[in-house]
Amino acid sequence: MSAAQSATAQSSAAQSPTAADLARAVQARETTPETLLQGALARIEAARDLNAVTSLNPGAAAQAQAAQARLEAGEQLPLAGVPVLLKDNINAAGTQTSCASRILAGYVSPYDATVTERLVAAGAVIVGKTNMDEFGMGSSTESSAFGPTLNPWDTARVPGGSSGGSAAAVAACLTPVSLGSDTGGSVRQPAALTGVYGLKPTYGRVSRYGLVAYASSLDVVGPLARSAGDLALLMNVLAGYDPRDATSLHAPAQFRAGTPDDLRGLRVGVVRESLEGNTPGVEAALRGTLDALRGAGVTVQEVSLPTTAHAIAAYYLIAMPEASSNLARFDGMVYGARQPGADVEGSMTATREAGFGREVQRRIMLGTYALSSGYYDAYYSKAMKVRRLIAEDFARAFRDYDVLVTPTSPFPAFRRGEKTRDPLAMYAADVDTVAVNLAGLPAISVPAGFETVEGKRLPVGVQFIAPALQDELLVRLAGGLEALGAARAVLPEGYGV
Repeated sequence: MSAAQSATAQSSAAQSPTAADLARAVQARETTPETLLQGALARIEAARDLNAVTSLNPGAAAQAQAAQARLEAGEQLPLAGVPVLLKDNINAAGTQTSCASRILAGYVSPYDATVTERLVAAGAVIVGKTNMDEFGMGSSTESSAFGPTLNPWDTARVPGGSSGGSAAAVAACLTPVSLGSDTGGSVRQPAALTGVYGLKPTYGRVSRYGLVAYASSLDVVGPLARSAGDLALLMNVLAGYDPRDATSLHAPAQFRAGTPDDLRGLRVGVVRESLEGNTPGVEAALRGTLDALRGAGVTVQEVSLPTTAHAIAAYYLIAMPEASSNLARFDGMVYGARQPGADVEGSMTATREAGFGREVQRRIMLGTYALSSGYYDAYYSKAMKVRRLIAEDFARAFRDYDVLVTPTSPFPAFRRGEKTRDPLAMYAADVDTVAVNLAGLPAISVPAGFETVEGKRLPVGVQFIAPALQDELLVRLAGGLEALGAARAVLPEGYGV
């Protein structure tokens, strides 16, 4: 990061208090949860053109009042009054949970996801829901039934996806933190394209109870923030065993943002297969990050993960069949919008045809085909074998390296409509992220600089990958880079407090 960029970052940071700052101010009685909520609502209203927020929580004011009452009763609340936005596939009682799909129009959740429960228990206020690619299927937030979310750095461009609304909201300072979900990069890629931090936890580290499933063996809930410290604050609340999630892990959370001292002695492997096909700005950001690491006493060497070249193909041959199975329940018979038909089968057919967008229909059809008799072994079963080989590649690399590094995305934010007509080009946007989900590993995207495209300065990110259950290492690493000035979230012009 240049001196000018660093100065801009410091200036922006002064205008954008972190979640930790806000919680401390509430605890010190310098402000109130209700005041913070009203500020968030005002910023959301002022930034309506971004289309980052799809609905507001009618119970938010009551949550703010309850948090204030608990503080006055002497409770210690780590997220006291902090306003938080949730991706529209995370259930929160009394709020719309539509997954940005017409098929769930009008559905109001009767219950809280575990992550929602834990946020509210920690004193947070759920402000509302954020836009997303329909059912999480996309890399640009253009497949949403609510229309596309715009990138606050350049509103002609996408914010990434599928958690594009969550990322854009944090980038534009609508709330200091948000939650997204990551099936193949859906937290990390939009974090990179909007210039914020995004963490994909180890599979099982954060409960999936109450997250609407896309691909159950890949989905995770992950936080987005403008600082490593806020990621640590959120993960200490979110992580932990949940008996309602059969994949949940017993792993106590001990997160903190690191310092440059935490970097010294680390062994970082640069994944050779990720070094081709990147734009000049992404290459420069990666080089700058590696130089900062070397300067902090980190050993940096290249390492090869050859089977990751097959990750995109394996990912879609696993994710689409799982989506086909998970989305079979959405037929208009129990909840959501229902289309009339001559009989039950006719109504289901009409409902699914009208309710699902084109990308979701494509993935359901391809997934059903891959699971069908005669093709299961040729496609799904073979992809599962490749998944195992990819996991073994990572395991071998971690014998010699503590952390692996790649670009988060090979390019910065692309223009709206640029890739929508070519599904394969859109799928390739996740080339650096999907292997992590296949292996169930934790990974983080840190804001690493900018690339100027057509006169616009666009953020780029760098991804770090750690062994399973080493999520804390990634947050410490991000904090160390942040302290060095090598990773910093900067507010786009026109946004902030």
